[in-house]
Amino acid sequence: MKIKLLSILVDNQDKALKFYTEILGFIKKTEIPMGEHKWLTVVSREEQDGAEIVLEPMGFPPAQTYQASLYAAGIPLAAFQVDDIHKEYERLAALGVTFSMKPTAMGAVTLAVFDDTCGNNIQLYQVH
Repeated sequence: MKIKLLSILVDNQDKALKFYTEILGFIKKTEIPMGEHKWLTVVSREEQDGAEIVLEPMGFPPAQTYQASLYAAGIPLAAFQVDDIHKEYERLAALGVTFSMKPTAMGAVTLAVFDDTCGNNIQLYQVH
């Protein structure tokens, strides 16, 4: 069993694509028009054949409730590993990314949480 797709709910696919590629540095892998929305995925520059993130449109009302509830509670929808969390925090903050939690050491990891501008909190973590 392998993880190949992970869906991240987004309120606007075009805005999400711009943020996930231009700000976070992912690469667009797939874009297939499907009526009002599209099948849209991005991948890590470092693992272009690895797991794909599906930038999933929220056409399903319970998904909207789920996303809003997670966001309001400050709970991240996804977590991305980085090699140097302080360097990544500085890079993203300089690009205007809003963090609700700056890099914070928690045992064997350091965590940070940012707003992806598409309705989600996303966690960054570095393993020590």
